Amino acid sequence: MKLTNEVKIALVAIVGIVLLFFGLQYLKGKKMFSTDDYYYAQFDDVTGMSAASPVYANGFKVGVVEDIVYDYAHPENIVAALSVDPRLNMPKGTRAEITSDLLGNVRIELRLGPNPLELMQRGDTISGSIHKGMMDKAAAMVPQIEQMLPKLDSILTSVNTLLASPALANSLNNVDHITSNLNSATHELSQLSATLNQQMPQMIAKTNGVLENTEGLTRQLNSIDVASTMNKVDQTLNNVEQMTRALNSKEGTLGLLMHDAQLYNNMNATMHDADQLLIDFKQHPKRYVHFSVFGKKDK
Repeated sequence: MKLTNEVKIALVAIVGIVLLFFGLQYLKGKKMFSTDDYYYAQFDDVTGMSAASPVYANGFKVGVVEDIVYDYAHPENIVAALSVDPRLNMPKGTRAEITSDLLGNVRIELRLGPNPLELMQRGDTISGSIHKGMMDKAAAMVPQIEQMLPKLDSILTSVNTLLASPALANSLNNVDHITSNLNSATHELSQLSATLNQQMPQMIAKTNGVLENTEGLTRQLNSIDVASTMNKVDQTLNNVEQMTRALNSKEGTLGLLMHDAQLYNNMNATMHDADQLLIDFKQHPKRYVHFSVFGKKDK
């Protein structure tokens, strides 16, 4: 049977349409002859989610969203059919969260249940929710930011007033002066440190000399016979005690001189007579000395 050109064109067109259909399904992430398990997730809001949105578990892609069914009688019940790899075990208590990144890409993240021994059956329904990301949190903070704007405006006004105040300029000038003084002090400290470093060897040498002298003095003190010295001191004290005892007694000459009043008076009288004799000798020396060049003259 010979095919005409029209039949060939028709067959090519049909094949192209089939390939285009399967290609679109592939690009959407759907598998035409898939043996995946189907689960149903119930949401009250599916903002951003669409058919062919990827499904992840622990950060790994395990399926896609096959279809989304909207219940017009109960708008809060929106069911999404999830095509999941049959090798994934879905524990009971698993939840589905709609998440989005900074670029706006939406996906479903499966939060697996805690007990891996109790598994869900194919076709079961799991609860779903929307995960509040950074953008949602920022949107929730907008009312608070709006309330803070008047206060921020007041704060900025106060800051502008402070910046325009001449006191601030004076304070900055004072800070400059203080910084200059600190730099000068630091320079002087550096010079002082350098001087100390130069004089340190001499100071150490003098200290070593003092220590050597102290050590020599210590050796001399250690070499002194303290016992012999104390014996000599004791002997000297005994002699002084004997002398004191002799002075206090009336037997010796010194004792009699100190205790005999008559002897004292006699000595005093003798000294007085000697003094009178000396005075008379000075006044009348001729009475006591006779001197003649031509010999002795008879009286």
